Amino acid sequence: MKRRIVLSAALLSVCLATPVVLAVSGGRAAPPAALSEAIPDSGPEARLLDILDEVENDRLDRALEKTETLLRQYPNFRLAHLIKGDLLLARSAPLSTFGNVRDAPRESVSDLREEIVARLDAYRNPPAADYVPRYLLQMPQDQKYAIVIDVRKARLYLYQNDIQAGYPRLAADYYMSYGKLGADKTREGDKKTPTGVYHVTSSLDPKKVGDFYGTGAYPINYPNEWDKRQGRNGHGIWLHGTPPDTFSRPPKASDGCMVLTNADLDALARNLQIGLTPVIISDSVEWLPLDEWRRERAALDRKIEEWRSDWESRDVDRYLKHYSRKFVSGDQNLERFAARKRQVNARKEWIRVGLSNVSMFRDPGKDELIVVSFDQDYRSNNLNNRMKKRQYWIREDGTWKIVFEGSA
Repeated sequence: MKRRIVLSAALLSVCLATPVVLAVSGGRAAPPAALSEAIPDSGPEARLLDILDEVENDRLDRALEKTETLLRQYPNFRLAHLIKGDLLLARSAPLSTFGNVRDAPRESVSDLREEIVARLDAYRNPPAADYVPRYLLQMPQDQKYAIVIDVRKARLYLYQNDIQAGYPRLAADYYMSYGKLGADKTREGDKKTPTGVYHVTSSLDPKKVGDFYGTGAYPINYPNEWDKRQGRNGHGIWLHGTPPDTFSRPPKASDGCMVLTNADLDALARNLQIGLTPVIISDSVEWLPLDEWRRERAALDRKIEEWRSDWESRDVDRYLKHYSRKFVSGDQNLERFAARKRQVNARKEWIRVGLSNVSMFRDPGKDELIVVSFDQDYRSNNLNNRMKKRQYWIREDGTWKIVFEGSA
């Protein structure tokens, strides 16, 4: 028994001794469950947690056997190698630390400790079933999935657009690595992962980008229009895999990209829609109960409908009240935009505006910001036009107003 207690402290105390509270509205979190109860599939991460469950329950021989089986299938899984080494050493002497291989680089062991903490935290504290990320206010029908990333938890959540249920449902989640210096990227080379609302823009051929990026690479549109207005710069922020000799990387391991195991990236890639799938990156995800989420969504729906209706009214003052004092679109500020609208509307006898495929995503950054996209069908007595439009809405004077508008 003593051997088990000491080993458990070495391997698990950093993860299990301090309870982790899920960051949901009201502070509610699911109660910690046994590791084995939290394992939903037979993937490598779930099997790793099964091994730790055996350790926690003093079944070290079974833990070693399962570790060796895992390593036969994933020989480059470094964390599993470290656990195997500890299990072998525990046969001859009690262990007091995590990672006991003689002369092992301290930084490497620390990285692996961070990885096991992140993986266990995700399984011990999953999102509550009746909560959704605050950011996914509305997905259009043709948008099958959305990605929400929690940088602090080193976790990527894939949400399915459940049209029948009327709200997004968690479909899968994956361990991932992020920028060496955390979140909130502002400049080129700061080794941070950006926070904001982005979209997958392309799929890069792994043969052309090189082995370092694993089985695929999917750029996102950082910096977006809002980033540029805030003076943020940089480029080359991708979702990508790992080199052939690496199963997974430590949580803080990239120069700003989001890095998954190749197996997880391949599974995720099957659900990506180039140019359409949103990637919402948060330093720490904010979760809302469904009732509160529905209220936020309905309130913004009403504001967008007011804007559309006021445009149709041809009352330029009513229409312009929806635009922020800080509005900028291309080379137009609010003053120039207003003058142009008055000039155009003077020649209008009637206007009809139809909106479809509306998406609304709340930016997870410090600013109160909503990214709205839709297909716009504009008709008038002298012009018919269809386009895909994107708007940025901010809170100003206690209400939502448009601060940017342009083609998506």
